[in-house]
Amino acid sequence: MRDDVRLAVIGVGHLGQHHARLLAALDGVDLVGVVDTKPGRAAEVGARYGVRGVSDSADLPRGSVDAVTIAVPTASHVEVALRFIDEGVSVLVEKPLAGTLADADRLLASAARQGVMLAAGHTERFNPAVVAALPLVVNPRFVEVHRLGTFPERSLDIDVVFDLMIHDLDLLLAAVKSEVVSVEAVGVSVLTPRTDIANARLRFASGCVANVTASRISRDKVRKIRFFQHDSYVSVDYAAQEVEAYRLVTKDGRRVIEGGKLDVPREEPLGAELADFVDAVRHGREPGVSGQAGRDALALATRVAEEMAASQ
Repeated sequence: MRDDVRLAVIGVGHLGQHHARLLAALDGVDLVGVVDTKPGRAAEVGARYGVRGVSDSADLPRGSVDAVTIAVPTASHVEVALRFIDEGVSVLVEKPLAGTLADADRLLASAARQGVMLAAGHTERFNPAVVAALPLVVNPRFVEVHRLGTFPERSLDIDVVFDLMIHDLDLLLAAVKSEVVSVEAVGVSVLTPRTDIANARLRFASGCVANVTASRISRDKVRKIRFFQHDSYVSVDYAAQEVEAYRLVTKDGRRVIEGGKLDVPREEPLGAELADFVDAVRHGREPGVSGQAGRDALALATRVAEEMAASQ
């Protein structure tokens, strides 16, 4: 591997443009180009960062990239990712990993066959508040999650479970480390033909119960997760990048509560995710969120969506 990892960004719309911005400024990265099918978009973003912009990834010279990040609409994830995987190029695919579990399995199988890295874009895992909080989450008994956002002009090709809730489902799987044994879920379509607000109640084999709410039609933005466990409580505000932790301890023969806000260094989660991907490509190690982890999150999101459909 060269000292600089040669990268291209495929899809430079709402999210992909930030991939380009961050990768262009990242040490050890040679941003080779950006790709977008919208007329003029790739040229516009490419000019912003002094790189080539093309409308078709086939216009990137064969062998010109070591890795790509993919931020195209979900329906195109498999087609675009397989094109690069089959050429031996490592890929990071934005969440959800694919539109269906069958397509996710195609990506995993192809990456394994070609011996290339497949990473999933779950940025909350790289949120510094989450990084600080997870070591304190040992054996949660109850978890409360709220991810509420205002109505977007993007990601309307998928419902809120795959757009927003999947972030928290991925994090729950990483934090609880236990099999989900039951799911109850309800969803409502309000402003679009797809589900705009959803609630799921998950029960894990460990006995932990998680109550997860996601909405893209709220007036206020809220992104919080709270872990309740024996003798301790951990609260994470994703957006503010703040963590509060409290525990019950014995002092002078009395049970008292101690804790408060943790010191959390602020960092852009997407930047941390991309830096991790580049480092994983350079050193041939597992990325922070593997393709398998992305598939696991998609499987749980699919299960939630199926339970919602069954309850209607």
